[in-house]
Amino acid sequence: MEKGGEADGGRPEYSIIVPTYNERLNVALIVYLIFKHLPDAKFEIIIVDDGSPDGTQDIVKQLQQVYGEDRVLLRARPRKLGLGTAYMHGLKHASGEFVVIMDADLSHHPKYLPSFIRKQKETGADIVTGTRYVSNGGVHGWNLMRKLTSRGANVLAQTLLQPGASDLTGSFRLYKRSVLEDVISSCVSKGYVFQMEMIVRATRKGYHIEEVSRFALTHFHLCKAGL
Repeated sequence: MEKGGEADGGRPEYSIIVPTYNERLNVALIVYLIFKHLPDAKFEIIIVDDGSPDGTQDIVKQLQQVYGEDRVLLRARPRKLGLGTAYMHGLKHASGEFVVIMDADLSHHPKYLPSFIRKQKETGADIVTGTRYVSNGGVHGWNLMRKLTSRGANVLAQTLLQPGASDLTGSFRLYKRSVLEDVISSCVSKGYVFQMEMIVRATRKGYHIEEVSRFALTHFHLCKAGL
């Protein structure tokens, strides 16, 4: 099985899994920002592309020439097979002790990655999840209906499931690798509800979950914020 590693032969501490589909306009920026905001961390970025017809994989191959194939890994699949299975596929190729999952559409700004890492180191948490629903968190660029849908889904889930986290529908998280392997193996959903199932199952299993506040940004607001 092919896995990544550091340029000096050392093993990366963090594996960052980024599922993509038709993200050729975003993938180069998200990779650049990860390197920018984690200058001292040992990490690899695993791009799981589901057969994007827009040339996403060609851009990733160019990024490999810039950053190295051991730092930017392309682990493609032939077609769209679901978000949950994309994480599973990426996990098979991960070398790090910790695994970060994040979106490629720029709604998850890599500037928050240091706070995820810092929180885990300070608390020893099994999972650190980003939340839009505590102080200093929020969203920019969402219309009212999208905000109400997201907030409503979280309120309903909080009431029915008591998950131990404030933002169940978000997908910006850091896991201990062993914890992710355990939780993901017990999940049955494959789409976007997968994120909710993951955090609920982790709570039921008694894992230590911490939260960090973060903003969800659209590409427009990301540009206005100067990256």
